[in-house]
Amino acid sequence: MTLAAWQLWLGCWLLVATVMALLWRVQRRTGNAGIVDVAWSFGTGLVGVAFCVFGSGLPARRLLLGALIGVWGFRLGLHLWQRMQREPEDGRYTEIRRNTGEGAGRWLFVFFQVQAVWALLFATPIFLAARNTQGDPTAPFGGLGLADAIGAAIWLLAIGGETIADRQLAAFKLDPESKGRVCRRGLWSWSRHPNYFFEWLHWFGYVVIGWSGPTGWATLFGPAVMLFFLLKVTGIPPTERQALRSRGDEYRRYQQEVSAFFPRPPRAQAVVASGVRDE
Repeated sequence: MTLAAWQLWLGCWLLVATVMALLWRVQRRTGNAGIVDVAWSFGTGLVGVAFCVFGSGLPARRLLLGALIGVWGFRLGLHLWQRMQREPEDGRYTEIRRNTGEGAGRWLFVFFQVQAVWALLFATPIFLAARNTQGDPTAPFGGLGLADAIGAAIWLLAIGGETIADRQLAAFKLDPESKGRVCRRGLWSWSRHPNYFFEWLHWFGYVVIGWSGPTGWATLFGPAVMLFFLLKVTGIPPTERQALRSRGDEYRRYQQEVSAFFPRPPRAQAVVASGVRDE
């Protein structure tokens, strides 16, 4: 990377790291570390937009990428903020506090700062795609081609799916009869974590858009690392441990009958066993 690119990376990291340090102090007062997820979403989106503004690629492509990552960050950040306001602290962070005891404050500070680094690293596909110069700026649509259209279509499908999954779960939680039950409505009957699946899928939009640019293969970093974290670290494992504690045998049946991540039709006995009909 050029000196200007390194300066951009350093400036973005310092800004996000400072915000994370301030929010760590906020969570000490509120007792809700979920604010880190909100900050990561907004932060990654803003860093991605900055990479597009200062990128060297086709202007129309940088505009498209900036709009995609900006809308993604705003939508996810707003959704997580609204959820944090109406629900107790995410079980993942409650588990951290329980497991680390008096060291929870220090552990969470490190965790917040790691998220600042991840905000930059997950914006890497945007940085690379925003350097893609393929295309003629004088051509229709600013030189954007089929790959850009396919990438935008993947983004639309993924964001649409994630939004639907979030709304289905929110509606389920608002239903008084759902207390202590497992959501099997709509997409949640095809995957135990459809929101995670579509969040992962969305990163492939940037891969397709940036693939033909310099080191385009490196855009795979986003979906590859996201898949690892969702399946093995901060996504499904702690979420399911909390679900088993709160819903017990019903959630065990859900695990046996519904795919953990990749959507697929539910087994025939899933609806019968739960006593819940999809709506």
